[in-house]
Amino acid sequence: MADRLIITLAQLNQQVGDLAANAAQMRQVRAQSPDSDLIVFPEMHLVGYPPEDLIQKPALIARAALELDKLAADTADGGPAMLVGSVFVRDGALHNGVALLEGGRIAAVRFKYELPNYGTFDEKRYFLPGPLPEPVLFKGVMLGLPICEDIWHPDVCRHLAQLGAEIFICVNGSPYEIDKDVLRIDGVAKRRAIDTGIPLAYLNRVGGQDEVVFDGASFVVGPEGALWIQAPDWEEAVIRTEWNRVRVGNGHRWRCAPGEVHELAEHPEDIYCAMVLALRDYVDKNRFPGVVLGLSGGIDSAITAAIAVDALGPERVWCVMLPSRYTSAESLEDAAGCAALLGTRLDTIPIEPAVAGFAEMLAPAFAERAPDITEENLQSRIRGTTLMALSNKFGPMLVTTGNKSEMSVGYATIYGDMNGGYNPLKDAYKTTVFAISAWRNTKRPRIGLGPDAPVMPQRIITKPPSAELRPDQKDSDSLPDYAVLDAILGDLIEQERSVDQIVAEGYDRATVERIERLVNLAEYKRRQAPPGVKLGTRNFGRDRRYPITHGFRTA
Repeated sequence: MADRLIITLAQLNQQVGDLAANAAQMRQVRAQSPDSDLIVFPEMHLVGYPPEDLIQKPALIARAALELDKLAADTADGGPAMLVGSVFVRDGALHNGVALLEGGRIAAVRFKYELPNYGTFDEKRYFLPGPLPEPVLFKGVMLGLPICEDIWHPDVCRHLAQLGAEIFICVNGSPYEIDKDVLRIDGVAKRRAIDTGIPLAYLNRVGGQDEVVFDGASFVVGPEGALWIQAPDWEEAVIRTEWNRVRVGNGHRWRCAPGEVHELAEHPEDIYCAMVLALRDYVDKNRFPGVVLGLSGGIDSAITAAIAVDALGPERVWCVMLPSRYTSAESLEDAAGCAALLGTRLDTIPIEPAVAGFAEMLAPAFAERAPDITEENLQSRIRGTTLMALSNKFGPMLVTTGNKSEMSVGYATIYGDMNGGYNPLKDAYKTTVFAISAWRNTKRPRIGLGPDAPVMPQRIITKPPSAELRPDQKDSDSLPDYAVLDAILGDLIEQERSVDQIVAEGYDRATVERIERLVNLAEYKRRQAPPGVKLGTRNFGRDRRYPITHGFRTA
């Protein structure tokens, strides 16, 4: 029976569906950790998480089994054992599970018991739950192997404790949400450790996968709730942990030698880092050479350009100013100033020739009709078409810049400023945009590739927002003050409150009813919007799935 274990926690990025690359990554970590007894990888790391309907392909399931057998064969060399997350078929049912690879074979397999089926998770669509798991014997030590959601409920850990588990090793694919790191550690992991008297090592993955991003931030907690180790967030890390069996009273317990406790990113840096990492991985994993975006001189495009530069470096970001007759000299100056601070390429392509061409082309059809929002939207669509042409011709992905406040109420032009392959601001309300812009203009994120602050002229942050599609236009002409709008939207979207409940908080009824109506009307636009990183609890797309056509109103 071992009295000392070296357990390596591999907090890694992944490539969904690229089993060979994920396996090669695991072999590389194993080769670099020869003194480890056990190397642990995140949930479903061999396949990638979340695989969505890709997991329904029989060829992928068969290839996963083959790759797992190859990884198991590697352990015949007497080196470190591995704990690998994958998919498994038992009696015709598909399971999310982990396999202990030791001595050249698959020594043990345990299945996930609690399957999440809310928000971003659809695990009951794909998997059947396993039975309550038993501990796995490894070098004489009873390891409890709860998988992600298994520790968010007490049953699995209590069951493992009753069967003699001595150390919990919990593998995870836990996406980032605002304040979730505190909930994971204090609200979940420490409770399970204290409740059972068993230390818990929590391993999470890091990196972006379409609309979700994983923040890493793995940790180890003791049975008294002490934080023994805290890995960094937003970066890959291979954490070597040393465990020793120590005498406590008349018995023994396992303790982890205290290690480095990294400071996690605070607000709003965590939100900004989520946007940066999500965009970086979306661009790189889809093999785009870089990005192109419209730089208007406004705050949304300025902070999007900063996110892109921090994600990819200035040499991979192409900014384009697309002025019309309504574009102010101030906006031209601010766009140029922003590009200069970020070190990006900036081209200017006036859209007036195309505007005039459309006006002439449509004049017979529009005869005797006064100009209205149609002409405003034409400008936006000309810009969107121009940017898409640059993307098609030269290869960079078009990044769009609309925030969640605008997307909520439809203050965006479909096939215009909504054009793009990805939107970092999709789940960020306008007040969040102001907050991250002010923060980034004074600080640089740890994972950023861009310049030290500032990244935009201060005037961009302080001036009243405007789409500049008609003379002297301001966002406030069409929308309530953003502080009011975002508070109402938070109640309607994040909290699912009714009009009556929101009015009871002191808001004007007519305003709340109007905002609810706009949210409902804009659903068809959001269905056609590009993907963007999830930040809060109810993002459009993965979390909030409303019918486009319905007649229910809360007023």
